[in-house]
Amino acid sequence: MSENYTSSPSNLKITDLRLVDIDGAPKRCTLLKLLTNQGICGYGELRDASSRTYALMLKSRILGENPCQVDRIIHKIKQFGGPSRQGGGVSGLEIALWDLAGKAYGVPLYQLLGGQYRQQVRMYCDTDVEGRHSGHDMGVALKRRLDQGFTFLKMDLGIGLLADEPGTLSAPLGLLEDMKTFAPQTLNVQGGSVTSDMVRRQQSYDFFSTAHPFTGLRLTEKGLDYLENYVREVRSVIGYEVPLAIDHFGHVCVEDCIRFARRMEAYNLAWMEDPLPWIYPDQYARLRQSTTVPICTGEDMYLKESFQTLIQAGAVSVIHPDILTCGGALELKKIADLADEQGVAVAVHMAESPVACMAAVQTAAAMRHVLAVEFHSVEVPWWSDLITGLPRPLVQNGYIQVPDKPGLGFDDLDESVICAHLNRQHPGLWEDTSAWDQEFSNDRIWS
Repeated sequence: MSENYTSSPSNLKITDLRLVDIDGAPKRCTLLKLLTNQGICGYGELRDASSRTYALMLKSRILGENPCQVDRIIHKIKQFGGPSRQGGGVSGLEIALWDLAGKAYGVPLYQLLGGQYRQQVRMYCDTDVEGRHSGHDMGVALKRRLDQGFTFLKMDLGIGLLADEPGTLSAPLGLLEDMKTFAPQTLNVQGGSVTSDMVRRQQSYDFFSTAHPFTGLRLTEKGLDYLENYVREVRSVIGYEVPLAIDHFGHVCVEDCIRFARRMEAYNLAWMEDPLPWIYPDQYARLRQSTTVPICTGEDMYLKESFQTLIQAGAVSVIHPDILTCGGALELKKIADLADEQGVAVAVHMAESPVACMAAVQTAAAMRHVLAVEFHSVEVPWWSDLITGLPRPLVQNGYIQVPDKPGLGFDDLDESVICAHLNRQHPGLWEDTSAWDQEFSNDRIWS
């Protein structure tokens, strides 16, 4: 170990919670720090585009607690988590608790989760191409990933490619034009995530909150031909040997998802991700039973029970939990064990900073089976510099080596790098949060 932590675990207490927001890693995210009475601190992270309030509202409920009692604390606060970004507070605190527990006992997180299955974790590389482009262009971009040493690839593929192609989509007249005006990210995922401005604008909010079965969007045969040709061009560049997953198909009904999936069967896809909202397990089961393309979802699902419903419905071949939404490291391990028992593969969603990445890598090391952990920051040159004490770049030849250092496995955060990438709406560094120390409600969920 490069750093020694002097601690009396049985007397360790949480004394404070601090936050800092950064941009572009690859998205906006909130880093979290738990301070203790013994001078050691633990780091966590909220899911991208989450609200820091999801963590702050929990501060009064964890002050004075022993962070080594991770499961007991999470049982106390997990009622305040939920799907997607609502899971950010609970999940971010959970990995910070494990970081503290590991430092207190002098062991890496994977050891606290039951031990190590692997010493390195495969990272699969998500790849975007900005603007109007062809399948050949995407293939060239993916080929660069292969040249960098990645052994598993993913790309976005969906109706955004068709937005400006006449005759490829049908919709109630005027709908597509309104979507382009008020909610372009619904069609073009490379455009970014939901913004606060979109939430405030009613027309934008309505588009974003309308689930796939209710949009009236349909694919035409011309549209299916276009998408199939796109994938054919990609495969012509990268070949058929490397696994290739697709994501962000977008806002069409299950029947069109089935038509599209059947067109994709010739192209040896690793999985088709989030073609429908995860809240419709019956539709997922129908899709999975209608195609030989592996079907995947899970990044917006909270706690093991939601995955259990989906898996027992026979709805997925691959699940894709995010450690910052699902409930944290121990919950991710429980989800992976459940999937393992049912013959469902696990990949780990991760489009976050090295803090959440190392939490995911530590947990993946303790999972019996894992396909790969996502990596979405190849184009962020300062990404690995956010943490100290580990190799740079963190991802080498498509893998991250699992460190044996305590907790999440890195030494500290580099605050100079953080300060260079502060979020303009929250530009402070670890500012005082004492206003949340006395937050109170009757948390009992029965009368």
